[in-house]
Amino acid sequence: MTGVLTGALEIAAWWAALTALWLLLVASLSPLEAAVGAVAALPAAVAARAARRAVARR
Repeated sequence: MTGVLTGALEIAAWWAALTALWLLLVASLSPLEAAVGAVAALPAAVAARAARRAVARR
């Protein structure tokens, strides 16, 4: 159970960081742009966690 919670927290941290980066880099901030950034950050956060775990296993 602790591993699941740790994984969820890591994905949430990656999601928050990637969403913030998206919002910093977008030219015009609108609700649609914010929603697209938040949605696009979720699979990227999952991929970042998977990549970090793959490197950590080496």
